[in-house]
Amino acid sequence: MWNRIRNIWRPENFHYSHKLGRVADRFEGWYFKIVDPEGRHPLAVIPGVFLGRDAHAFVQVLDGRRGQSWYHRYPIADFDASPVCFDVRIAGNRFRSDGFSLHIDPKGESGGPAIRGLLELGPWSRWPVTAVSPGVMGPYSFAPRMQCYHGILSLDHELRGALVADDRTLSFDGGRGYLEKDWGQGFPIGYVWTQSNHFDRDGICVTASVARVPWVTGAFRGFLVGFLLDGRLHRFTTYTGARIESLAMSDTHIHLRVADRRHRLELDARKVEGAVLHAPYERRMLARVAETMTSEVELRFLETVNGRDRVVYEGVGRHACLEAQGDLERVLDA
Repeated sequence: MWNRIRNIWRPENFHYSHKLGRVADRFEGWYFKIVDPEGRHPLAVIPGVFLGRDAHAFVQVLDGRRGQSWYHRYPIADFDASPVCFDVRIAGNRFRSDGFSLHIDPKGESGGPAIRGLLELGPWSRWPVTAVSPGVMGPYSFAPRMQCYHGILSLDHELRGALVADDRTLSFDGGRGYLEKDWGQGFPIGYVWTQSNHFDRDGICVTASVARVPWVTGAFRGFLVGFLLDGRLHRFTTYTGARIESLAMSDTHIHLRVADRRHRLELDARKVEGAVLHAPYERRMLARVAETMTSEVELRFLETVNGRDRVVYEGVGRHACLEAQGDLERVLDA
């Protein structure tokens, strides 16, 4: 019980140790985004576990450049995670706060390349964790029976090491990474999400999600937006008093504008083709979430001074991730 309570303030840790071995209908997954310095090999590596009637562990790999993904499934007995720190093992693969090692030999229908190697993660740029706001969800982290909990673990960090995919060596020395996670019963009714930490200089990151979130008495529209600039994280969220000024989608773009009393953030993300990922729906892991890693996000960050807006930063984020999934009409509806 103590570990479960303590892990509220440690979102990177495994939260469902007490559910292992039960028909729990819960999932937990970590999302490692890795991009080499030249941007030729944007990849996402997603380890996780599904606890339910179809209990199993998995390591999902998304090749952003090729627009392909592979879901490697493992027996639940091959999953092990520490309850007190971020240390997850899935068969021959291991994931920790300082990096991960892969030993993927495709079998059966999973397909894809054999992947082996070790990547080290530099110091994390964390979303702040405080006594009353344990991470990106703020006080909602304490709310019981949320359908999905979310954690942004590192907005930006350096990479070191290499992966060997079949006979290709992919060097990530000097590349940039991003790390987040989700856990709960399933993904929201509908949501949009975009992220990039590849702007004109290192240390800049934007992550933005808007979702229709089911809860005890119905559903509400929540949003989590963070912009990291020059070592400072600017937060625009439901619980900080920020507001969505506009959210619009077309066949080619997603536009979002959020603001608080002092700042405004404008995003315009370009839709491009991606690959289909597995995600938790209907008490199963289903291949139904389309994600791209080759989008671009045009960004403007403004400060309001004496009633006037002053542009603090504007730029284009490359190698941007983008998802728009589920009942998008209800996401657009305030």
